[in-house]
Amino acid sequence: MANPPVLPAHHVNGPASAGKRRVVVTGLGAISPLGADASTTWQGLLEGRCGVRPLAGEEFEEIPVRVVAPSAVEPAERLTHGQARTLNRCSQFAVLAAREAWADAGFDPAQTRGGMLDARRVGVSIGTIIGGAPVLVAADHTLQARGARHVSPHTAPMVVPNGAAAQVAIDLGARAEARTVVAACASGTEAIGQAIDRIRDGHADVILAGGTEAVITPTVLASFTAMRALSRAESPENASRPFDKDRDGFVLGEGAGVLVLEAEEHALARGARIYCEAAGWGISADAHHMVTPRPDGEGIVDAITKALTDAGAAPGDVAHVNAHATATPQGDAAEVLALTKVFGPAVGTVPVTAPKGALGHMQGAAGGVEAVATVLTLHHGLIPPTVGHRSPDDDNPLDIVTGAPRALPDRDVALSNSFGFGGHNAVLAFRRTT
Repeated sequence: MANPPVLPAHHVNGPASAGKRRVVVTGLGAISPLGADASTTWQGLLEGRCGVRPLAGEEFEEIPVRVVAPSAVEPAERLTHGQARTLNRCSQFAVLAAREAWADAGFDPAQTRGGMLDARRVGVSIGTIIGGAPVLVAADHTLQARGARHVSPHTAPMVVPNGAAAQVAIDLGARAEARTVVAACASGTEAIGQAIDRIRDGHADVILAGGTEAVITPTVLASFTAMRALSRAESPENASRPFDKDRDGFVLGEGAGVLVLEAEEHALARGARIYCEAAGWGISADAHHMVTPRPDGEGIVDAITKALTDAGAAPGDVAHVNAHATATPQGDAAEVLALTKVFGPAVGTVPVTAPKGALGHMQGAAGGVEAVATVLTLHHGLIPPTVGHRSPDDDNPLDIVTGAPRALPDRDVALSNSFGFGGHNAVLAFRRTT
């Protein structure tokens, strides 16, 4: 193995984290509409493939939405029979993505259980919005149709929102903590941000952090349809269109994305491969409306500014933005305005990509999978194109990458944005190490 990269000695993570431990990314895992793992998902993004598919199933016949972005694989088929029966779909995604990330980081579950790695210094931080709620809906249907004796004893433990984080901790023997973050569509991103702080502050040496979601259900689709939040496009290729002037809503997706975050000195001591530095993060609240963002983008500006400050960086250091861009008219417009305010006249020199054109909106998993993509963008020096974007609004000054991958500019920081219902804004700042 080549010598691991050494981060610049002069770097600090900003005033709030001066003197604290630096955090690096050493492992990646993902299950998405584009693939069963992180590498296949990444290749799909580079190739500009679309993971949106026609909506199938008689239970969806009355719902006037025709497309979704389902996982490329059935998670239950990759688990034991017992795990498939006792883990809800959301937890299944999380466990599989975490296993991949753990192995990618060079670890083995036996290391935590066998004492080769101090399990009390290994944690979990997973974001999700709904978690096992679909299990509760199904159990209620069973109760009404067949009676109480037919409700599974697994229902309660499969419903609790902390189930995904708990199951990852159980599966990999992580005993430091198993945190659950619920912050709407910013959940996965905030879970990663909180994990950065926990490692910096010395509460853990290694944390598996990310997001997971499995909400392609009739109830959720019906609700989002009633809100007019979903695209009504008939064909998959015309459905999810981030920053496009003809965008008409998002496409519901599912899956999971997990990063292994590690204290730099811990990673260097074991000769780990380092993808990049998890340099900082920022969070804010719009305090505006439950389902629409502040139209002036100021909440987003606050989160980006905090992330840059936390990373000890300035707007001029940013080489790339992985945008939230769900393809809703109001949401995309607010993000464009916020990026314009942050970067000023230089906004057109910062390449932007919007993965939801290819992945759909994976809800609580979006921040995890898109963080994986941002890390790989820095690692490989390539920015994936934005699927579904054909023509921007007349007043959109962003440099949106389309058509083919583009080389990353010679700057070191990349941002990954996530924003959610209730005005939750979270932004991650990663810095390349080579």
